[in-house]
Amino acid sequence: MFKTNPLRTWLTILGMGVGTGAVVVLVGLGFGLQKIILEQIVFGETLLSLGVSATGAQGLLLTVDTVSDFEDMPEVLDAAPLARFPALITYKGLTGNVFIQGVEPPYLRYAGITASEGAVFTDEDAADTNSLMLSPAVLKLFGIEEVESFIGEKVSLRLLVPADDGTGIINEVVIDKEYTVRGITKEEGVLNAMMMLPELRNYVGIEEFERVQVRVDSNQNLPIVEERLIGLGYRVSALSKTVEQASKIFQGVQVVLATFGGIALLVSAIGMFNTMTVTLLERTKEIGIMRTLGASPNDVKYLFVSESVVVGFMGGVTGIAMGVTLGLAVNLFLNILAGQFGGQAVGLFSFPPTFLLFIALFSAAVGYLTGIFPARRASTLNPLDAIRYE
Repeated sequence: MFKTNPLRTWLTILGMGVGTGAVVVLVGLGFGLQKIILEQIVFGETLLSLGVSATGAQGLLLTVDTVSDFEDMPEVLDAAPLARFPALITYKGLTGNVFIQGVEPPYLRYAGITASEGAVFTDEDAADTNSLMLSPAVLKLFGIEEVESFIGEKVSLRLLVPADDGTGIINEVVIDKEYTVRGITKEEGVLNAMMMLPELRNYVGIEEFERVQVRVDSNQNLPIVEERLIGLGYRVSALSKTVEQASKIFQGVQVVLATFGGIALLVSAIGMFNTMTVTLLERTKEIGIMRTLGASPNDVKYLFVSESVVVGFMGGVTGIAMGVTLGLAVNLFLNILAGQFGGQAVGLFSFPPTFLLFIALFSAAVGYLTGIFPARRASTLNPLDAIRYE
């Protein structure tokens, strides 16, 4: 078949490749979007932690005693608090409003806070009194475009602390030192500066916390602890649920995209079916000669089926090559644009190896389905009628 009708055969393979390539590109786009979103989430301990905040009802407060109560739960390994105060940040004479957050290194791990530039606080930095982490929005206050250039810069802080007498008066606590920026977080849209909790305690008394990250010992106990905390009146958020919901959404997106690609693949399959039917008519006399020489009906059927499977599989491989090449080319183009305009490189298209293997096998299956009817027809031809066919 490849020797006698090479042009028709390769055009059939190319047609299958276009349909398969459409599926590969569209589903690869779904995988890429899912990867972009989920890459922002740090897995591991993050998925085994619960974010706990007070609802304001029933006089609930997150205090040092509350954190101890959380840690005393048998299913809880640790509880890391976060304290927050409004503040003024100054850089080279420019001043802006931010929220200063006091945390301990475990909180960063449990909350999934990472750095886009620089480094996050680690357990070895628990006693750090000279460093800060800033959110990207803080840099925009000072008109900083190149994020990496701000690492190592010096900033100063003034805390805005409400008076203890309940009058609503705000006291300004001046911190007579400069802090070095060690990292820029990925928290977009918030004006946060983050320091170690012991350092914040040096300048202000902390009686209650804004939030506590509770680290649960296992995934099975996560809903148990969550229900217990909600029963106590706290507001609880679990990143694992967010990941699960996001995955379900993207699975739906991939199904929709695959459906559109499947339409192109269906058109290609119809074209391949038509080619195999025409091939049957052209080779009717050849089939009669084969049967006269002793070939069985199954031999003829297997011949046609194997040819269609080979064409389908090669069409799948061709489509994979075209789809992956197109996707990687778009990724490269976007990354070049991102580099020129100061953006972050992303992979809009992603092609997991298991998905590509499935597409190759699926294409062979499509080839089998399109060839099985002509193959059955060929195997049932009367040898004498076939040999006389013109």
